Amino acid sequence: MSWPVGKADRKYAGVTHVKANDFTQAQADEVNALCSRYGVSLTALGYYPNALDPDPEVAQVAVSHLRNVILAAEKLGLDLVNTFAGRDWTRSVDDNWPRFLETWRPLVAFAEDHGIRIGVENCPMYFTGDEWPGGKNLMTTPVIWRRAFNDIPSDHFGLNYDPSHFVLQQMDPSSPLPEFQDKIFHFHAKDVIIRRDHMNEVGIFAHPLEWHDSRIPGSGEMDWKQFIGDLKETSYRGPVCIEVEDDTFGNSLEGRQKALVEAGNFLRPLLVNP
Repeated sequence: MSWPVGKADRKYAGVTHVKANDFTQAQADEVNALCSRYGVSLTALGYYPNALDPDPEVAQVAVSHLRNVILAAEKLGLDLVNTFAGRDWTRSVDDNWPRFLETWRPLVAFAEDHGIRIGVENCPMYFTGDEWPGGKNLMTTPVIWRRAFNDIPSDHFGLNYDPSHFVLQQMDPSSPLPEFQDKIFHFHAKDVIIRRDHMNEVGIFAHPLEWHDSRIPGSGEMDWKQFIGDLKETSYRGPVCIEVEDDTFGNSLEGRQKALVEAGNFLRPLLVNP
């Protein structure tokens, strides 16, 4: 993750593994050497702000830092930066659209110039009251993807695909795979549980944190055997990155490591076996 150094304004934000501001080639070489020493590799840099925030200053900070993250990825020898499209959550998709194009056309062009692809995650970013009613990320569903990719036709503009966000939206996570397979640049392996007892109390129109929780693969609603089988039918051969947002493992490093091991043990046979 490559957030600007500073206090986080939401859960899972504010993590700075790579400090993109004034990032030098020497620093990039040091990061790559460290990865090589410990036998790990980077698949992408991630920064998930709201580049369409209704506050122009907040939006400008997001856009400016995203450009820095693109430059840092280039120095690291990567070809991908994952992010959100952003959204003014108080306005409709149509009302957001002119600003979306005004913001993202030059960002995608900038990424192209530096050999970097942009993967937009499909998270609705609507969980609590401060994100009501529209959520803070525009590119969450196939109908919006078609419009975005039609208006910004670039091989460097695609998706960081997280199937759990479709489950949250009561959608089939496999359904978009055939049509958008060439736009899937990165893949997050995460699951969710829908707390039916809570939903029966508050209804589906309540804030989603009132009736769902994130889980590691194998501990939630998804049929992973079916989904991985469907994913294998596409052209995607990129990384499968386990995203740990499962509170049942706690917030310690040891807990997160345990979550990674359990999720990896669950997914590996599905990925390796025909």
